[in-house]
Amino acid sequence: MLSIAQNLDRQDALAALRQQFYLPQGTIYLDGNSLGALPVAAKERAVEVVNQQWGQDLITSWNKHAWIDLPLHCGELIAPLIGAAPGQVICCDSISVNLFKVLSAALQMQKGRSKVITTVDNFPTDIYVIEGLRQQLGEVSCELVLSEESEIETQLDERIAILLLTQVNFRSGRLLDMRRITELAHEKGILVVWDLAHSAGALPVKLDGCNADFAVGCTYKYLNGGPGAPAFIYVAQRHQGEFQQPISGWMGHAAPFSFNSAYAPVPGVKQNLSGTPAVIAMSVLEAALNVWSDVDMLRVRQKSMAMGEFFLECLKACGLDDEFVCVSPDSALERGSQLAFQHQHAYAICQAWIDAGVIADFRAPDLLRVGFTPLYISFEELWQAVNKLKLIMENKEYLRDAYQSIQTVT
Repeated sequence: MLSIAQNLDRQDALAALRQQFYLPQGTIYLDGNSLGALPVAAKERAVEVVNQQWGQDLITSWNKHAWIDLPLHCGELIAPLIGAAPGQVICCDSISVNLFKVLSAALQMQKGRSKVITTVDNFPTDIYVIEGLRQQLGEVSCELVLSEESEIETQLDERIAILLLTQVNFRSGRLLDMRRITELAHEKGILVVWDLAHSAGALPVKLDGCNADFAVGCTYKYLNGGPGAPAFIYVAQRHQGEFQQPISGWMGHAAPFSFNSAYAPVPGVKQNLSGTPAVIAMSVLEAALNVWSDVDMLRVRQKSMAMGEFFLECLKACGLDDEFVCVSPDSALERGSQLAFQHQHAYAICQAWIDAGVIADFRAPDLLRVGFTPLYISFEELWQAVNKLKLIMENKEYLRDAYQSIQTVT
């Protein structure tokens, strides 16, 4: 397997991109689906923004260094990665806040309908936001409908206002068919909101091509924007005239520096701005996004699928394929850039693996999740990681007391 891994690495068209990231010596990082690695350019930008732009140029940097344009500029850098034409994506706030904006506005656009349907296994915050809206607006105006993922398509009817789906399931990694599901929903007059948390930067997304209505996503996973980096929001051009988000802050005003007490939203996607943007975080994100300027998303997807298949072969070669139950789809075409394995000691195994120099992650109640980030992970590292896992399982390292206490962040 080692020679196969080395041969795959020699053929890797993305291999040179690894040099654009800081990766700790002796660490194999398989958790980029939770937090991306630090780009060299992002670190350099952080220093420059703090020392020069803030430290020396102070408030003049809003104009001198175009701080005021960062939300739109970052949005335009993300747009090609998610298949969006210019003028439809902006960076601001978090996924949760952006989802609140989108769902609120979409419900207002769907007069006579109140049902919001999503999957029972969606990322919890997406469900929480709907529940919060229901509590605020009342059941008559916002009704939450939870469905099993396998049954979601059969539940679509003319009473539903909004379908909210995450394109790649955060636990299993299952990839949904955006084009087909959006089309089915539209046949029933349903607006569709896509959560791209685990797909933006991991695989080609075609929001415009699939006739999507709205989307939200984060930038701290595959886009490597840093912990807590600003999220993004997509509003299809055809909806921007009617769309009106509820958090009407001054940065979403048509003339914010007129300081007019009457709110008049700026036309277009920019109305999704509310408060002052987080300049340091967004400057770092801008630098991180520039890493993608010459990256072919098809190549990213091809390498991602190859890594998943190779990892499964490595498990088999090390006799671990029966030890872990893979809950991700069998076909690489049907999953995102991750694999999830069920094991009753998943948390402890993950901690022991981290101590051995391989960082993966755990998802309750019993999943060991392995992420593949094609821009900076090699096939040889995957083989090394599985060999370390084999030693942990053979020696039952995960049974040590040190690995039984669950930390705050898992």
